[in-house]
Amino acid sequence: MEMHASSVSSHGEARLGGERGLVDREELVHVIAQSLYSLGYRRAAAALEAESGVPLYPAEHDRLLFDVMSGRWDACVAAIRAVAGLGDRERAAAEFLVWRGHFLELLGIGDAGLPRAREVLWRRIAPLGVDRECVHWLARAMVSCEGAVAPDAVVGWRIGLFLDLVDAFPPWFHVPSGRLELLVENAVVKQVSSCVYHNLPDEVTLFEDHKCPEEQIPSKCSQILCGHNNEVWFVRFSNDGNYLASSSSDCTAIIWKVEEDDTLTKKHCLVGHKNPISFVAWSPNDRMLLTCGNGESVKLWNVATGECSLKFSSSVGHIINSCAWFPNSEKIVCASCEPESSPKRIFTCDLEGQELESWVGDRIPKVSDIAVTPDSKHLICVCSNEIWIRELPKGREWRIREQQTISSLSLSGDGQSLIVNLNSQEIHLWRISESSTAPDNKFKGHKQGKFVIRSCFGGSNSLFIASGSEDSQVYIWKRHLETPIKVLYGHSLTVNCVSWNPAKPHMLASASDDRTVRIWLAHKGSHRTRLTA
Repeated sequence: MEMHASSVSSHGEARLGGERGLVDREELVHVIAQSLYSLGYRRAAAALEAESGVPLYPAEHDRLLFDVMSGRWDACVAAIRAVAGLGDRERAAAEFLVWRGHFLELLGIGDAGLPRAREVLWRRIAPLGVDRECVHWLARAMVSCEGAVAPDAVVGWRIGLFLDLVDAFPPWFHVPSGRLELLVENAVVKQVSSCVYHNLPDEVTLFEDHKCPEEQIPSKCSQILCGHNNEVWFVRFSNDGNYLASSSSDCTAIIWKVEEDDTLTKKHCLVGHKNPISFVAWSPNDRMLLTCGNGESVKLWNVATGECSLKFSSSVGHIINSCAWFPNSEKIVCASCEPESSPKRIFTCDLEGQELESWVGDRIPKVSDIAVTPDSKHLICVCSNEIWIRELPKGREWRIREQQTISSLSLSGDGQSLIVNLNSQEIHLWRISESSTAPDNKFKGHKQGKFVIRSCFGGSNSLFIASGSEDSQVYIWKRHLETPIKVLYGHSLTVNCVSWNPAKPHMLASASDDRTVRIWLAHKGSHRTRLTA
């Protein structure tokens, strides 16, 4: 078969390789040789250049390096003009770098160099047609000597000049450092991002194409926690993943310890509320836990001792119905909206219960869920069918309107995104940005119509969404897919809340009206489900 001349290397081999004929062999040799040199395998790289007949750098590269380091400025310009593939603008920019270097070195000599520097400026630099501001700056430098290169700094300066010149040339002239590693890394990232079940970061290898089995997703019920005597409404792992807190309509909350073998044991049962506990919130440093009872004040608990440290209450008879921590673990924000006859309030307070700041009035929404981003820059509230976002401390505010009632809110670990559960049996993912006009993703498949159902981000790099459901199942989605990739069966009544362990992406917890909390693990061989009171 006749082959086009440009498709054949100097050794008579086909120049394009790979299964699809997309890889230029000489380019491949270039990037491999550059990688070998950067890894310290200089003899191997030199052997590759010799056997392939493909030098890492073209002859113009070494000639230009010699001319720059020798200060042979006219020869530098001649070498630049000999480089193929340079456009007029790129060539002028490269020549400007050369003559500017010569100019600044002349200024470094002192008064003796000024006449020659003036000649270089007007006869060599000005005709190139580069940005006039650059020319004016050089003209002013003849008076101020700004940027002048002292004689003892010439060697380092010329090395920098050569590197600047290389950046102005086509990539084949000087293969970018780490090019092969970047190509491989991009290929791995693309494979990982397209892998539906990727959840454990240490599972990536270069020896085969990446594809995770579905067992990477927590789907095996390893333990059933039976410590509550009534419906379990809320569950949340601590930020370091070492504890799990659950709260129930039995008016108690329980702190569970996550052991090294992934089992959970009861650490404290928090008793003191007179009404069902609707949610809990870990302090960012995991030393304290807030619990909120329906129609009660918020209680602050010491995680180490299990003792109640403080009761928070709003002024003028308001009832706090949601709260969240600021990232410094020294301040909380609360929202109250009852009784109905009183104005709605959002306020912050310290850990002594002293109110610091408040927003009051009809303009303040009736808040059902609240959060603060990890960078402390945004306060986010859920109110009926709106997401109310306010820049902190006193910035702009805007609202994102949904068509259906929002029941709950969850932030991503990086604070850049949020998800809301809607009574229309959808979960919407939004970017926290004033420019957001539509959700980035929607998730469907679970059941929600009557109750508050809570979802969460989770897994490696928060690549997954998990949610409870009124059909007694747990649903898991990949972040960019609308339909579930996994459905977990086991609970017998509505699953109210789920939480993904932030430190152990293979662990998920779910809380249900069946009075239990289930712990789900990614498959790690056979194990039996444990019951824990």
